[in-house]
Amino acid sequence: MLAEMEEMEMLTEEDTQEGRFLTFSLGKESYGIEIRYVTEIIGIQLITEIPELPEYVNGIINLRGKIIPVMDVRLRFKKEQKDYTDRTCVIVVDIRDMSIGLIVDSVSEVMTIPKQDIVQPPQMNKGYQTRYIKNIGKVGGEVKLLLDCEMLLDDSEANELSEAL
Repeated sequence: MLAEMEEMEMLTEEDTQEGRFLTFSLGKESYGIEIRYVTEIIGIQLITEIPELPEYVNGIINLRGKIIPVMDVRLRFKKEQKDYTDRTCVIVVDIRDMSIGLIVDSVSEVMTIPKQDIVQPPQMNKGYQTRYIKNIGKVGGEVKLLLDCEMLLDDSEANELSEAL
């Protein structure tokens, strides 16, 4: 009986997160990540650089005693680097059995996007990769590029990061 109640509670929790996204900006583009990956949002912190990490990983931060690598999402998406401001945030997410901080220009809001307003990204030329984009959310007259958090790091990158730390 207890196991059944716990299972129902977990399903209810998943249902409440269904279709909910934390939206953020990188320049003029709006992105969303599934809320189930997000553990917290913090302001930009002192980042300790570590040699020989990939260019898009700025280093590590100490978050209440836990060492977390931080990735500049701008650099990961091959955008030009931008100075951090008071709006710059770190979104701490759990992916591939590790916590990682995603540095973004600003966090917007948590929103629900109904299933009927979520579509597949268009197929582009072979040279263009949409590896990080899982879907596109239509919100009013805007679009939100919905990220595939699992694809922000592939297996080899996650292993490399784990070994470096």
